[in-house]
Amino acid sequence: MPKKLSIEELLPLTDSIPLIDVRSPAEYEQAHIPGAVNIPIFDNDERREVGINYKAGGKENAVLLGLDYVGPKMSGFVREAKKLARNKKILVHCWRGGMRSGSMAWLFETAGLDVSVLEGGYKAYRKYIRDQFSQPAKLVVLGGYTGSGKTEILQIMKNKGEQFLDIEGIANHRGSVFGPLGQEPQPSNEYFENLLADVWRKFDFNKIIWVEDESRQLGKCGIPDPLFQKIREAPLIKINVPKQLRELRLVKEYGSFDKILLSEMIDKIKKRLGGQLTNEATEALEAGELLKVASITLSYYDKAYDFGTSKRDQEKTIALELENDDPVGSAEMIIDLLNKK
Repeated sequence: MPKKLSIEELLPLTDSIPLIDVRSPAEYEQAHIPGAVNIPIFDNDERREVGINYKAGGKENAVLLGLDYVGPKMSGFVREAKKLARNKKILVHCWRGGMRSGSMAWLFETAGLDVSVLEGGYKAYRKYIRDQFSQPAKLVVLGGYTGSGKTEILQIMKNKGEQFLDIEGIANHRGSVFGPLGQEPQPSNEYFENLLADVWRKFDFNKIIWVEDESRQLGKCGIPDPLFQKIREAPLIKINVPKQLRELRLVKEYGSFDKILLSEMIDKIKKRLGGQLTNEATEALEAGELLKVASITLSYYDKAYDFGTSKRDQEKTIALELENDDPVGSAEMIIDLLNKK
């Protein structure tokens, strides 16, 4: 008899035992547990037909139709599962932990595998991860104006042993309107939350977790409310890098992109930048004066950042003046500052 495991019991096992998601390809593509492999018991059309049959003729008719679909595919399911299994162990889940995962688990066990099923299915997983972001954690936020190199500094700190929740890296978006340039396509918002939770669960919560100061929304990915609230309430180390150096960094990061793309991004902040500055930025872009473009756009982003930080508890904010754009040196200074505080 396949074992039933709670999400708390099953999730740590996914680091060493393969997890099979037996939901339809469409369900899996929308979002899934990170690392899970899709072996769908029904394809998208079959799932729809079984559902229609259930509503029209009841459970018995739906089961019979399902068997017609599944029968010819059973040996293939077993072969796929055996290729994935480690020491003949496999984990299985569906949407609610019902017939789909139960049937596939029975099949795999009959074929000689040691099978465990997620009780409550993917639905239980989603509830669990949302709850996890509400748990106590020692967050410290690294903030600073656009172009300060915060992400690079935090990556260096991570290489030095610090814990870093790279929200922008997971979202495939750098946060600003220029954020999607040069990035992979964004995950669905649901899968973004799953990916965040997968990193989150592996942290040592007795130690500090670093995050970058972010807006709630990064493109189409939104930071879950409990986590965003933690970010807004956590201590902030705000680095101040001279504007001229930030302009140079932005030109280095974005200057190689097509002018048409950059013009489209500028146009997206036209209402906030104002017509005159938008025209000046567009003309400078056409003339190849990229430092001027960076300077104009920073005039908007710096004001927006000041507005955001003004809502924070100023007693939890520490300003750190940096004379150079030196991520390695800055990382060392920030770690040393935190140790002293």
